[in-house]
Amino acid sequence: MSIRTALRITPALLLLGLALAGPWIAPHAVDAPVTAPYAEPGSAAVLGGDQLGRDVLSRLLAGGRDLVLSSLLVAVLVTGTAAVLGAIGAVRPIVGRLVERTADVLMLLPAVLGILLVTLSWPGGGRFAVIAAAVVLGVPYAVRLAASAASPVAATGYVEAAAAGGERLWYLVVREILPNLRATLLALFGLRFVAAVYLVATAGFLQVGPQPPAADWALMIRENSSGILLNPWSVVAPGIAIGLLALSVNLAAATLAPQTGRKAVTVL
Repeated sequence: MSIRTALRITPALLLLGLALAGPWIAPHAVDAPVTAPYAEPGSAAVLGGDQLGRDVLSRLLAGGRDLVLSSLLVAVLVTGTAAVLGAIGAVRPIVGRLVERTADVLMLLPAVLGILLVTLSWPGGGRFAVIAAAVVLGVPYAVRLAASAASPVAATGYVEAAAAGGERLWYLVVREILPNLRATLLALFGLRFVAAVYLVATAGFLQVGPQPPAADWALMIRENSSGILLNPWSVVAPGIAIGLLALSVNLAAATLAPQTGRKAVTVL
């Protein structure tokens, strides 16, 4: 691994590790007041207090784990489902046309409306309902990209030879097509992770999923927006954390994707 690659993936690893380990290293309990409401940063609270006087830093450290895990799960499910459907559609054109028409219809559904529809129809679903909604909303976009990348691979000679030799559909998909889509799928994973962070954070801001007094970055922005002039860190800190998380993971995925461009050839 080169130094440049390490520098590109290190921010994502640090942020993911900090978000996952945050609840254990928070200096204060996330639900215990330690300062006055919207107190300025001080020795008792490095980033000040929120609307109830709770430590912003502690809630910031504890509020990212569920967002990270939910977004990673959504990105994996969306990328995996889109890859399989796209590969099957490339090998079986009839299935491909059906998948594309279904994706076209689902893409007409606005993201916020889709989240509300799924969560309201599943009142006790909580974060699982949000994950289900994010997967349903993400697959239509991802499957179009996966199908367009799989079509040239399915038309290559070795895939056609395997199909003519009587190989089953799943063999063609798993052994012949998907291994040749590593670069596309890694890039797609990064994009879907960013979209998942956006959708899960939007659901949290709308109080669909996590509920007060839970520590959640999007929920912190909603709860403390009225006191942003008193203690800006109660809103700015979780906003920066969400943005850095999405950008760093997307950069890491793009860095780890195999480079498929043409290489320069030295003429002797």
